[in-house]
Amino acid sequence: MALFSVLSRRPWLGWLLVLGVFGGAIGAGVLAGAWAVICRDGRCPSIASLEQYVPRQTSKVYAADGRFITELGLERRTLITLKDIPKHVRDAVIITEDKRFYSHDGIDYFRIFGALARNVRAGSYVQGFSTITMQLARNVFSDRISREKTLLRKIKEARVSRAIERRYSKDKILELYLNQVYLGNGAYGVETASQRYFGKSVREVTVAEAAVLAGLLKGPERYNPRRFADRAILRRNTVLELMRRGGAISNADASLAKAYPLQLAERTESGDVAPYFVEWVRQELEQHFGKRLYAEGLKVYTTLDVDMQTAAERALENQLQAIEAGRHGKYTHLTYEAYLARSAEGGETGAANSPYLQGSFVAIDPRSGAVRAMVGGRDFGDSKFNRATQALRQPGSTFKPIVYAAAVHEGFGPGQVVDDSPIALDQVSGETWTPQNYDLKFMGNMPMRKALYQSRNLAAIRTGLAVGSDAVITMARRFGITTPIPPYPSVFIGSADTYPLQMIGAYSVFANLGLRTTPHSISKVENADGKVVWKPELSREAVLSPEEAWLMVNMMKDVVIRGTGARIWSSGFRVPAGGKTGTTNDGADVWFIGYTADLVAGLWMGFDKPQKIKSNAQGGELATPAWSAFMTEVYRRKPQPPDWPRPDGVIVREIDAATGRLANASCTAELATEFFVQGYEPTKTCTDPSEPSPFTLDSARASVRRDTANPFRLPPD
Repeated sequence: MALFSVLSRRPWLGWLLVLGVFGGAIGAGVLAGAWAVICRDGRCPSIASLEQYVPRQTSKVYAADGRFITELGLERRTLITLKDIPKHVRDAVIITEDKRFYSHDGIDYFRIFGALARNVRAGSYVQGFSTITMQLARNVFSDRISREKTLLRKIKEARVSRAIERRYSKDKILELYLNQVYLGNGAYGVETASQRYFGKSVREVTVAEAAVLAGLLKGPERYNPRRFADRAILRRNTVLELMRRGGAISNADASLAKAYPLQLAERTESGDVAPYFVEWVRQELEQHFGKRLYAEGLKVYTTLDVDMQTAAERALENQLQAIEAGRHGKYTHLTYEAYLARSAEGGETGAANSPYLQGSFVAIDPRSGAVRAMVGGRDFGDSKFNRATQALRQPGSTFKPIVYAAAVHEGFGPGQVVDDSPIALDQVSGETWTPQNYDLKFMGNMPMRKALYQSRNLAAIRTGLAVGSDAVITMARRFGITTPIPPYPSVFIGSADTYPLQMIGAYSVFANLGLRTTPHSISKVENADGKVVWKPELSREAVLSPEEAWLMVNMMKDVVIRGTGARIWSSGFRVPAGGKTGTTNDGADVWFIGYTADLVAGLWMGFDKPQKIKSNAQGGELATPAWSAFMTEVYRRKPQPPDWPRPDGVIVREIDAATGRLANASCTAELATEFFVQGYEPTKTCTDPSEPSPFTLDSARASVRRDTANPFRLPPD
């Protein structure tokens, strides 16, 4: 093996050896001798296994309405016979990859000399000499033949390719190759690649499209037409010129094909839908079925709504581009378009932390927990990290409704007076925490309703302190948050990291008037015979009473109408809806999660490596436009749900807004009409003595007995 160590340091010696082995020494039997040494003891694969070789095929994945989404497997491949592959496709591949394919015996000696001369002139490895048969040997026996550019690999490939040529016809070899080769975008074989890029069978592709497919063989990711259209067109035209020179097409046909625009299929037509959602589905299926997933041809029926998915992708991307374009103020970071341009020039891509602004979007049917849309990032090809299911981010003020839900559960009402004034809290570290509101102002006493829709931090912190961190954390767990929540006051304003999917799914409690459903992606799985082999069970849990949840919905509707999310109302969206904006203190995360009676949707925006998005970044400004655009498009196609009916246990009272007490003729402050769970309405008037401080419950309510059958419902006395 010392020889190969020397060759690795001096590649030009290797090329001289290639010349000797494949050239002048062939007649003397040196080639056979080299094979005998290198392939001794079974070190080269036997083609006997090729007799039973069947390329991996895939399971099929379908949307909720039965529409095909994609193929699912280790390799996405649909087999096709050579006679069904058009001649211009075969010609494009042969002329590009191995123009003497039908005349050599697996090794193209003329090509070896040409490659040697070019590499010597270049002083490095710039051109290979693998034939189609040698490529097939490498692809089929990838576990036995290294993909590194070494002399040893070439000798092994040559040995196996000669054996393949002796056993199989040229047409069979070409058929195996065209079904095996990788063509980028997760597609193996020309049939799958044609479907994914052009939305049709390879039987129907034009000459120009055939040249695109053949051009991908040189670099499947580098010439991916979905990511690098200009580069793919240049490569296509090079292939067309080779075909013209080789006599496969006429001058006129070549000119026409070069002028043909690159027309790629919509993702919904090409089996390239919702890649982050599909990967989430694949991971769950693999946990349940293991290797059976890739061997049994399963039919997977998911919860995805294709139209909602495209609407979510469009809404999120349009808003991200608007932010990058400076429509919401000066933006100083690298844009996604600039990143792609840099990538097209050969810059590094696919970094663990994307340098451009990212986002995630999830839409859920709250009645069942069915995930209807999921966007985990801007470019699955560049970054497969799913920011909806894998990213731990601070939820900011989107967590506040859980704090207020705990308060409502403890007997507070929307008219309860809360204190939005400065506070200083001792930390475990010995430091003092002095939280601020976003506007650096303090508004003093105010109703809890106003504190929520104006997203006042100090009021939320005091509310959390009043009900207790244990009660808030317990409520968060009931809402479906499983990530760590330390018992610190900062968690009341969303400092504890969580997954966007969990945070968005938690809002099903509000949409369902107290009932939480767990987000899920799979409806059922059938085997090849159509028999249901798995049907996940739905998970539902009562978290709040209908009366408590209705109060929360009523308060959160004000967020959309006149609060931090008022851009939604002003945009013209009038479907009954509630929600909450979210912004972290450093402007690194912006959120909006909102809901109607039949749809919960939420989005997050930020950088993978947290940093300020822009000066004065706010969820109400940056995130709400995408949410309203999505919901407007959705309800343009589907019936509008009714408003939430007020439960019989919710009553109305006129109160004094300054004290939260019942109003009478002597009250001098502003009066308000407010809702209460029956039995928890105020009993004192604004003029009664011993005015209570904020958060003090009447003694009749302070000792309320919990219902043991449902500890998360407070029954009236």
